[in-house]
Amino acid sequence: MSSDAADQQAPGPTVHCDDEPEGAEKVVLDHLRAQLPDEAVIIHGQRLTTPDADVEIDFLILWPGFGIVVLEVKGGQVQVEDGRWSTSGHPLRRSPLEQAMEGKYAFLDWIRPRMSMRPGRTVHMACLPYTNTSRWDDLPDAPRSHVVGQQDLGGLAAAMSMVLRTNMQREHPPSPAAVALVVKQLRQTHAAIENARSAAIELEDRANRFTQEQEKLLSVLRYQTRAELSGGPGSGKTHLALIKARQLAADGQRVALMCYSRGLGRYFELMTAQWPQAERPAFIGLFHDLPLSWGAEHAGDDDPQFWEVELPTRMRALAAERDRAELFDAIVVDEGQDFSNLWWEAVLSCLRDPDAGVLYVFTDERQRIFDRDGDAPIEMNPFHLGENLRNAQTVAEAFGWLSDEPQIVRNPGGEPVEQIDVPFDAAQDAADDAVERLLESGEWQPEDIALLTTYSRHPEQRQIVETEGYEVYWDGFFSASQVFYGHVLGFKGLERAVVVFCINGFRDPERAREMLYVGMSRARSKLVLVGDMAKIQELTAVAEEP
Repeated sequence: MSSDAADQQAPGPTVHCDDEPEGAEKVVLDHLRAQLPDEAVIIHGQRLTTPDADVEIDFLILWPGFGIVVLEVKGGQVQVEDGRWSTSGHPLRRSPLEQAMEGKYAFLDWIRPRMSMRPGRTVHMACLPYTNTSRWDDLPDAPRSHVVGQQDLGGLAAAMSMVLRTNMQREHPPSPAAVALVVKQLRQTHAAIENARSAAIELEDRANRFTQEQEKLLSVLRYQTRAELSGGPGSGKTHLALIKARQLAADGQRVALMCYSRGLGRYFELMTAQWPQAERPAFIGLFHDLPLSWGAEHAGDDDPQFWEVELPTRMRALAAERDRAELFDAIVVDEGQDFSNLWWEAVLSCLRDPDAGVLYVFTDERQRIFDRDGDAPIEMNPFHLGENLRNAQTVAEAFGWLSDEPQIVRNPGGEPVEQIDVPFDAAQDAADDAVERLLESGEWQPEDIALLTTYSRHPEQRQIVETEGYEVYWDGFFSASQVFYGHVLGFKGLERAVVVFCINGFRDPERAREMLYVGMSRARSKLVLVGDMAKIQELTAVAEEP
């Protein structure tokens, strides 16, 4: 079966799986297909990544009108003696039901911020297709009703129905519409995680063949407790930040890996989830999420005073109250130019040793596009990354005039940069037309293209964020399954093969130069500029005056 294909070749439930399962899981899937009705959905091997867990669910069954079942499958001859579980003589670290319960709670934690309603009645069960459990008694951690053995396979759906009818009665069963929404979001997240797995392998390979310049820097940084690395677009800052955080964690240090933008934070979560547990940072995500995870109250997204001043100040107070074990030996910050001086004070307060603790900061001063000033608390001059490993030559030349520091571009060639000269208020329609034309050409797929705006957000972006939330929105980007609609402010550290840059105005004209620099440099191969070219030249010329 092709990747994430829905099996619709015969009547019966919809089945989502990357590859047809084998062994015990195939036996279970065959019975589920034969017994469940057409409106049910079966997902095999669903991956979920949250800040607290990275799990793979054997089977997730979504049954409209009945409920949701997280089903763990265990092959071999399963036995329980004195509370210890084993399969075919090999001890199990956790019982199958405990694994299913972990998957259930990971699913509920994952889905909660993505839906305006609760997903519906959800239970966990285990299936042991090669074990006769007819003589099993109830165990403290394994009620007999929740474990389906070999002798009960013919009534697997009936057993699930019974558990759903007799448990979690305070929850309503999911409607067909709720099931459809959950499935859409699950498969999008699954694709994002699978793409991150491939990207993590690529990153590991890149770490083994970095340029000579980066190899020297990594060698120096190995023994440096504090350092700032500064470089232009595509210079490898984010990859170096990931590698450095992983090295520090592997050395036994308690590490925080943080940034400011949601998209980059989700990228960190997806990438680090592919690493061994011992090599993962203790905290991964947004600067503001750390004090919130420590108990700071959330004041809503539309209160700048809270985010800029009150929460960082509260962060320092919370850090002073924490047990020292909860603080960090090392902190790695990407896109550090986004941090204000007040934020840096809060960051230092989270180190076990604020004066000598490890701090690495990755910056590009030309990407300082927020009205916020700050300098990383590092005394040494920044290490400079002078190579561009992302952009094709044509793209790099298009935004090169916006930077004071030339880069060595490692990707020759590229498609000519296209300019569509229209007034700012007509830029969105022209950008939509450009996306449609690119897709009709047959040279580009939807997942190759990002449409980025500079002022008002695209209706597609607003619709997804307002109805499904930021988590679904960013997993949509990382699933690489559709055209991405975003704003230049939220796309730092990210890229796509093609960027249609919709320059539809500027909230702060003084930041026009920096916003153009960021947006244009997101394109790897092809860049389409849409906007009032004369006005753009005028704004950037004003920005150059002392």
